[in-house]
Amino acid sequence: MKFLANENIPLDSVHILRRAGHHVVSISEEHAGMKDIDVLKMAVKDRSIILTFDRDYGELIFKYPKSIPEGLVYFRFSPATSEALALILLRILKQENIPLLKHFTIIEEGRIRQRTL
Repeated sequence: MKFLANENIPLDSVHILRRAGHHVVSISEEHAGMKDIDVLKMAVKDRSIILTFDRDYGELIFKYPKSIPEGLVYFRFSPATSEALALILLRILKQENIPLLKHFTIIEEGRIRQRTL
């Protein structure tokens, strides 16, 4: 899958996702300090799923309906390690009943919620 990791996504997780064969662009590596609206526009242009800990993306997507990315994964918890996020996401990707494309996915401790974009 193609992901755009927001600046708050740990690089250890970015590297794990890449080693697992996913295309991951990291804002902290390539565009540090980029505004959220510009990250959203970049994801739309590149047809990427945004990975973030930032809850503002939900508002932005619904405020700018022409700026809907391929998907958005909002991690709403504090991971125990910098690798935990990637390991959780890789487990989710193996489950066919949790599609990330065209969904706003909220991952919490012990719970996943989704809304169609």
